[in-house]
Amino acid sequence: MYEQVSHSLLNEILSDLKPDIKSENLRHFYTRLGANFYSIYSLFHLLYGERDDFKQQSQRLVETMARQYMLRPDEYKQKDIEREKDHTWFLSQQWTGMALYSDGFAGDLKNLKAKAGYFQDLGVNMVHVMPIMKCPTDHSDGGYAVSDFREVDDRMGSMEDIDELANELRKRDILLTLDVVLNHTSNEHEWAQKASQGDEKYQDYYYVFSNREVPDMFEETMPEIFPDTAPGNFTWIEDMDKWVMTVFKNYQWDLNYSNPAVFIEMMDIILFWANRGADIVRLDAVAFLWKKIGSTCQNEREAHLLLQLMKDCCQVTAPGVLFIAEAIVAPVEVARYFGEDAINAKECEIAYNATLMALLWDAVATKSTKLLNQGIKSLPDKLERATWLNYIRCHDDIGLGFDDKDILLAGYDPIPHRRFLIDYFTGEFNHSSARGRPFGHNAKTGDARISGSLASLAGLEAALDNGDPDEIDDAIKIIILLHGMIMSFGGIPLLYYGDEIGTTNDYRYVEDERKSGDTRWMHRPAFDWDKAELRNKPNTVENRIFQALKKMISVRKEVAAFADFNNRELRDSGNPHLFAFCRVNHQHVSDRVLVVGNFDAHPQHMELDDLKETGVIQHSQLYDLYSGEKPAMFKDALVIPPYRFYWLQAR
Repeated sequence: MYEQVSHSLLNEILSDLKPDIKSENLRHFYTRLGANFYSIYSLFHLLYGERDDFKQQSQRLVETMARQYMLRPDEYKQKDIEREKDHTWFLSQQWTGMALYSDGFAGDLKNLKAKAGYFQDLGVNMVHVMPIMKCPTDHSDGGYAVSDFREVDDRMGSMEDIDELANELRKRDILLTLDVVLNHTSNEHEWAQKASQGDEKYQDYYYVFSNREVPDMFEETMPEIFPDTAPGNFTWIEDMDKWVMTVFKNYQWDLNYSNPAVFIEMMDIILFWANRGADIVRLDAVAFLWKKIGSTCQNEREAHLLLQLMKDCCQVTAPGVLFIAEAIVAPVEVARYFGEDAINAKECEIAYNATLMALLWDAVATKSTKLLNQGIKSLPDKLERATWLNYIRCHDDIGLGFDDKDILLAGYDPIPHRRFLIDYFTGEFNHSSARGRPFGHNAKTGDARISGSLASLAGLEAALDNGDPDEIDDAIKIIILLHGMIMSFGGIPLLYYGDEIGTTNDYRYVEDERKSGDTRWMHRPAFDWDKAELRNKPNTVENRIFQALKKMISVRKEVAAFADFNNRELRDSGNPHLFAFCRVNHQHVSDRVLVVGNFDAHPQHMELDDLKETGVIQHSQLYDLYSGEKPAMFKDALVIPPYRFYWLQAR
């Protein structure tokens, strides 16, 4: 019955389309709309079917999709067709990304375009440019408090600059990733301003209440995201004489997706940026999209329905565009953001692998891979047409969101273990060389997250200050080891700008009152291009790290087994300091690579006899793909040097 109703409604919508939309150039659009409309109708009806204006809102949604298709450049339409034919193109081992702030990395978008050759020098071919949309000067939350979704912030440049950047990257076969902040707007956004002035239409774009009765019911079960700097989830707005939901900051108003007008507005914005050259759209804070009294207001089923609907709509207008889910949630929840389909990603094709990131840092601190191995066993399987974004550092803090059951199975007590990690990475532990700082400290629970650059957390900052060559060597080895893991794990490795040259913490953020209360700004530095020039000067720290990563990226692109087709097999090394797994070429199963990483400061060994049956191991023929060298052996055991990794294959 649903199918008949949807078919009838589609015919009505198409017959009622405004004259300027009816065009012979919409052939591909109509074909895709017909193929996807049943799903679109079903989801839209589940979310909004009880509303009296359901049919009118459905009409608006289709018209929005059609208009953006008409505006889509022919070059992008052709790319859509190519990617539809090769629908697993992004699972290739060819892709390596870098995330950056355009102002921090290059000053502005114009200069970022001029630096495109730097990405090619390193081998990066996916660039995630952090938020560039217009935002307030004082309360921007690093660009995530948007005051105009259709304008580039003039501190970054102009719309022409983003167009030119997109064109330049496309010429170099570099994918462009842009953010769309889905969960909230700045309080200076036009919608929020109109709501403050009493416009009921725009008050319905947000969660607005005249008294504390409903907010207090929400607060009973909603956690505080930033308890030290932004306690509570509601803010009193004097001009409006009402309360508004502000989960993240008091100047970021949460959007009300129970209103279909909000969904259509945000869908239009996603397609707007797809038409400005985004190959990938990073959807921010997707776990928070649906609010429900009596819940944590995170990971609700309706949030997943919204993402499925967004993906279906994008499949009609811009099917070559991928979605990244920014969902930093528990391991059991994160894979759900790929979708529920057994094969295709019906929500987002890419999700951040925050679990792997946090587990790697645990291994650095403990010199043990017990929790790393246990945590990876509990990492949910991804869908076939989906992939992880594997990273070591990003613009955000490090959360210690391991499952308590995994911590216990690894032999630790959860609360003291997390306390140890916080102490270790903030330098409070006696034998730690890490120089991070706590972020988001919760005085009630004692919990905290960790800020700091990769180099400073890995001990390079302290080693450079001490002038100790051995300490510097160890820190560089740890940095390279961590990258060796994310490059081979399965998914798209994502570097963070500055990590490729060993950038340490920038403590000057405390001099800016807009940033001084947020320790994350210590790892959001202005890129030092003088240091970057040292990447070509032998024996410098910058040269050693940059050239190691450049080689790693280059080798990775040649290893078919590193493509992401659910072709990873975790191996029990029998050694608590080693992390080991096999990668298998999905087209030639005899083509295997054994990845082994040693997180200890001493050499470790791994018995290979039990791995012969996998087809990986022929002792006399083993060689390391990364170094090109034959690994050290003692009797029948592989010897892995301190803080070293191998990508082993039989010749």
